[in-house]
Amino acid sequence: MAARPRFTSRATVLVLVLCSLVAILAYPTRQFISQRAEISAQQAKADRSRQQVEQLRREKARWQDPEYVKAQARARLHYAMPGETPYIAVDPAGPAAARPSASATGSAAAAGSAASDGSAASDGASGGSARAAKPWYASIWDSVDAADTTDAAAPAPASPRPLPPSPAGDTSPHDH
Repeated sequence: MAARPRFTSRATVLVLVLCSLVAILAYPTRQFISQRAEISAQQAKADRSRQQVEQLRREKARWQDPEYVKAQARARLHYAMPGETPYIAVDPAGPAAARPSASATGSAAAAGSAASDGSAASDGASGGSARAAKPWYASIWDSVDAADTTDAAAPAPASPRPLPPSPAGDTSPHDH
């Protein structure tokens, strides 16, 4: 009895054909899977966009209602109807007591709220909470006051820089 070879030529050809098919189909299969993932990501993005559009449509419809516009003007801009007396209630404890979780910025916010002239409100560390509590026009007026007091309190420079001599016949005060 003769020993049969372990792999016949038919088996070898069959293995080569199968390996070739796997190699040929691997790239398109990978592309198909990645494209399916991209399609699902795009569909999710389109769904989010549709939801955002619907939300904006609802908001636009609300802004078409005159009562909603009046309510927003009262809340955001502190407007009042003729004959009404507007007022803003201020917490006597200040913004530092309203937010006990802000331990690091609590002292800076307390220092900013303690100064009633607005000069500390222009400081970078305490300006954020103080500006958010005031209406926009109060912030503008405080900045004008701060600029006025800063200019008056600013010391004169020790040695002013001399201007270069002007050309002959030019009496204009402009630099050339």
